[in-house]
Amino acid sequence: MELICPLCNGLVEYKLECPKCRSNMTDQGPLVDYLDDYSPYLASDITEKVDGVSHNKCVHLYQCENCSNDKRVTINKVMK
Repeated sequence: MELICPLCNGLVEYKLECPKCRSNMTDQGPLVDYLDDYSPYLASDITEKVDGVSHNKCVHLYQCENCSNDKRVTINKVMK
């Protein structure tokens, strides 16, 4: 069985409030997608080796809709 990120696969929705202005923050996707131009197109087994996070976690970038503050959120992967 393989581990998948429930957020990347649309299994859950994670709501987050901005610590600065209390507005909603939106998920901008996995942090590894922002490493370079080709990161979003690489297989996850490749990108998992460069983000410095355990293979059973996925780090997502959240951004505030109001003040553009960003925050990294670590999501535990689940069995597929």
